[in-house]
Amino acid sequence: MRELVRTNDAVLISAVEALLKGAHIHHMVVDQNISVLEGSIGIFPRRILVGDDEVDTARTLLENAGFAREIWRDGR
Repeated sequence: MRELVRTNDAVLISAVEALLKGAHIHHMVVDQNISVLEGSIGIFPRRILVGDDEVDTARTLLENAGFAREIWRDGR
């Protein structure tokens, strides 16, 4: 699995998930349960991961949808 997006923005996570689901790209959102530790204030980012074999397709999808700035590229 490779990291595609890292953000605190719940709306962005929902939008990216909708795009990935619509394109049938398998993904997972991790770090969602960290809110228990942070008190639900949203300071820790959530990460969207995709399979190694789908990362290029997912990046292209997000770029075409106008989310190019949100794509996590090794170290940002």
